[in-house]
Amino acid sequence: MAETTWETVYVEGSPRICVDVAGEGPLLVFLHGIGGNKLNWHMQLPEFSRHFTAVAWDARGYGGSDDYDGDLDFSDFSRDLERVLDHFGAKKAHICGTSMGGRIAQDFMALYPDRVATLVLCDTFAGDDENDERASRSQTIEEFVESRIRPFLDGADPVELAQQRGGRLMAPDHTADARQRAIEAASLLHVESYIKTVRASAAFTRVDNLKNIDVPTLLLFGDQDPLTPPTVAAYMMEHIAGAELAMIEGAGHMPYIEKPDAFNDAALSFLKRHRDLAG
Repeated sequence: MAETTWETVYVEGSPRICVDVAGEGPLLVFLHGIGGNKLNWHMQLPEFSRHFTAVAWDARGYGGSDDYDGDLDFSDFSRDLERVLDHFGAKKAHICGTSMGGRIAQDFMALYPDRVATLVLCDTFAGDDENDERASRSQTIEEFVESRIRPFLDGADPVELAQQRGGRLMAPDHTADARQRAIEAASLLHVESYIKTVRASAAFTRVDNLKNIDVPTLLLFGDQDPLTPPTVAAYMMEHIAGAELAMIEGAGHMPYIEKPDAFNDAALSFLKRHRDLAG
C-alpha cells in the first residue's frame, strides 16, 4: 500500500471539526461509524489521495473535534458536513460513510442533494421499515441503546471497554492488526458526546428518502457483517435506483480495516468512474 502523509486541519465554527486531509483533486469525505473516528480511514487516505482530495473527519464530539453543549439533533452532523465542503471550496463532494457515517451521508443527501456527487454507503442502513424486516440492523432500537451506553453509565473506561470489545463486529478470522486499529479508535471516545450520539441516532430514519437518491451510489458491505447483514444491502439495493453492490468476502462490519485492499479496490473502481462529478 502506498505511503503518504496527511495534514490535520480544523474547520472553524461551533463546534470546530478536526479532519485529516491528503491529496489533490475532487473532494472525497470519509465519515466514520459511531464507535470510531478519523483513524479508521488511515488505510484509505494513501490510496484515495492519489486521485482525490481525501478528507477523513472526526464528527462533532469525536477525536480531535470539539464537544458541544446541549442535546444532539442528528442532522447537526449534516450541517457540520456542509461546513467541511465550504472549507474546501467544494460545490459538490463524493461522500463515503460507514455505519453511522453512512446514515449521516443519507441525511446529507436528503438535506443538501445539490452538494452530493456520489455516495459510498458501507455497512449501514437507512432506518427501520415496519413493512420489511430486512431494513433493520440485527438489534432493536432498545437493544442498541442499552448495549452501547449502559457500560458508560455504569462507569466504564473507554480504553478498557475498547480492549474488551475490540473485534466483536468483525468477521471471526479478523487479523490482530484490524482489531488493534478498531481498539485504537474506540479508545478515544468522548463519553458524554458518545452517549448523546447514541440516543440521537437510535431511531433516526431516512427510509422515506431512499427513493429520492439520484446520484451514483455504491453499497459496500462485508459478507459476514453481524450488525447490518447482507439482507440490509439487498433492501437498500431495491430502494435506491441504479445502486451498485459490492460484497467484501471474509469481512464483517469494518471491511475498510479488515480487508482494506478489497475495500479500496471496490470503492476506487466506482469513484474513479464518477470522479469529475464533484467540484
